[in-house]
Amino acid sequence: MSRKPLIGMYAGSFDPFTYGHLDVVERACKLLDELVIAIGTHSTKNSLFSNPEKLEHLEFLKVRFPNVSFELFNGLAVDFASSRGVSVLIRGLRTEADFTYEMQMAIMNRVLKPELQTIFIPSRQDFGHISSTLVKEIARLGGNVSALVPPHVASALRDKFK
Repeated sequence: MSRKPLIGMYAGSFDPFTYGHLDVVERACKLLDELVIAIGTHSTKNSLFSNPEKLEHLEFLKVRFPNVSFELFNGLAVDFASSRGVSVLIRGLRTEADFTYEMQMAIMNRVLKPELQTIFIPSRQDFGHISSTLVKEIARLGGNVSALVPPHVASALRDKFK
């Protein structure tokens, strides 16, 4: 008997996409048949990169992970997930503060869509300090972000802050 494909979704603003995000993608791809990377708009943050730029930053993932796709979305992540046949939400955790926030979101998502499950993927120790906000600030001040983001993203950050 064959089983239904396990489809997961990793939602975020990915502004910019970091090595921490890449670690979550890599590990989630080993667990899932398909992974949808859903680029949403964060209601309380101003984006540095446009949605087309963010999609361009993710293109390299198609070569490494044939089970990955990308989509833009607005609104509730759980509604988008349901419309795409997703059964698992993937969330990365860096710190205890992330855990508190993400647990609250997982419980709320479960209230909204009980059929969706959430899987937390803790960051590797060497990526726990990376956040998109810190990466942007370092780049804005002329710092080297090459250890924090893929090379093409580092180049895009340098171009933004010239």
